[in-house]
Amino acid sequence: MRRPPPPAIDPEALERAALRYLERFSAPRAQVLRVLARRVDRALRADPELDRAAALAAAEAVVARIAARGLLDDGRFAEGRARSLAARGRSPSAIRETLREKGVGRAEVERAMEALAEETGGDPALAAALALARRRRLGPWRPAAERAARREKDLGVLARAGFPRGLATRIVDAPDIAALEALREA
Repeated sequence: MRRPPPPAIDPEALERAALRYLERFSAPRAQVLRVLARRVDRALRADPELDRAAALAAAEAVVARIAARGLLDDGRFAEGRARSLAARGRSPSAIRETLREKGVGRAEVERAMEALAEETGGDPALAAALALARRRRLGPWRPAAERAARREKDLGVLARAGFPRGLATRIVDAPDIAALEALREA
């Protein structure tokens, strides 16, 4: 079986690769740089004579040019990802950790969390916990006959997701969904 040729690592090829990646995925600067670094490493395995430092510097310059054109914005990425993770029931601490792992800076993470707090009426933890409870059918979303028997397991699900026990207890012990909606509006 014939091996494919090594990827080109000139600045134009790196820019094309970065733009193709951004067409498919929303990503912060650090992630795009990691993608380009893997491309450089594949080229180096095929031709050890290449200068890795120069190729990585070219990749950084490409990422800076793309960001300058507004195609790559860590703040916008962080806000979108935070909103998406909260809607799926991730706790604020888990959202922060996920964004940091993606390479988003601390300032962008905090701005995204502030924006999330504004969108959710000031309490992103409550909104995310309710989303998780609804999705996993915990507490008042569980059939009434099963609620008492599954209470501890429901609390465990919310605790493992990173929500404080007091919040988890308020959700699981709520008499009905309307009471939870009132809790959200309070």
